[in-house]
Amino acid sequence: MPLVPSYIKKLKSYKPGKSIAEAKREFESKSFIKLASNENPYGPSPKSIQAIKQARHKIHRYPDATGFELRNSLALKYNLNVNNVILGSGSEGIMSTIMRTFLLKDDELISASNSFIGFKVLANASGCKTHWVPMKSNRYDLKEISNNINDYTKIIYIANPDNPMGTYITRAEFDKFYKSVPARVLIILDEAYFEYAKDFKRYPNSMNYRYDNVITLRTFSKAYGLAGIRVGYGFAHDSLIGNLLKVKAPFEPSLLGQIAANAALKDQLFLEKSIKMNARGIQYLENEFTKIGINFISSSTNFITTIWPTERIASQINQSLLKKGFIVRQLTAFGSPNYIRISIGLEEENYKFIKTIKEVL
Repeated sequence: MPLVPSYIKKLKSYKPGKSIAEAKREFESKSFIKLASNENPYGPSPKSIQAIKQARHKIHRYPDATGFELRNSLALKYNLNVNNVILGSGSEGIMSTIMRTFLLKDDELISASNSFIGFKVLANASGCKTHWVPMKSNRYDLKEISNNINDYTKIIYIANPDNPMGTYITRAEFDKFYKSVPARVLIILDEAYFEYAKDFKRYPNSMNYRYDNVITLRTFSKAYGLAGIRVGYGFAHDSLIGNLLKVKAPFEPSLLGQIAANAALKDQLFLEKSIKMNARGIQYLENEFTKIGINFISSSTNFITTIWPTERIASQINQSLLKKGFIVRQLTAFGSPNYIRISIGLEEENYKFIKTIKEVL
């Protein structure tokens, strides 16, 4: 019997967007503007920073294994019982726990082939068969996902809004889709970009779908600006959460992560400002792309995905931008090599980017 399972040997590890330090090692430019990883360019809430400073003398202690204070704050915010809330090291941490908790050897998963690569890595690492359904017009093809449901289906994963396309499924689409899903199948609704999409009229806030087989995943990494300390959270029926709590790593998220996230929930003004400035950045870039003639997908997130005629052209654009000090994300790893995803930056960064992309073109 081999030491390493064949599905792990074949697995391609997750490759994040290029870091500034990595870009500096690779190119001569001394300064870079990173628009590759959908981070909040305004940083974290000042309240989170202050909370971290006040807690720094406690880091020799383990965090609360149950994460009670943060879970309770989230329960109060969303009018739930604390037993309906779970925490993890980012939403991927909870996804991993879900798979370890519920998947059996012969179980199967379904998701979109060009969606969030983090889920793809976890699904392939599970050793279970996964049906990767192609997107249709850069959106989840819910009809085809329904067609792939069989007696072995255990988990369906939907990122809504989607990363890296920035599109979302509507209320009407989800309502129709849900009718086709057996109650024994767990639907993961990954709403990492919820704060940016929640005010869209047709967006189906999953908190309005408190079905027994739906688990909502959200994160403090995007709008809350806490990507570096990895705090994700999930909402579900208490029976699902109870079983997940048996399996999850006991001390995640970290002490500072729990404290910073709890403080972030208390700074609504910062969150609203971040969302407002992001919307302004989206509008500016989309208007400029239209003027320049760059093909893009209208976004409900904090990034815009552009579409280029060929992979070769997308690679040339990506490399030229790197040489000029801009880090963006060509979506080769996502299965869309002629797409480039651009995160919304500070206003001055967005202006510089448009000036630079014109030079590159």
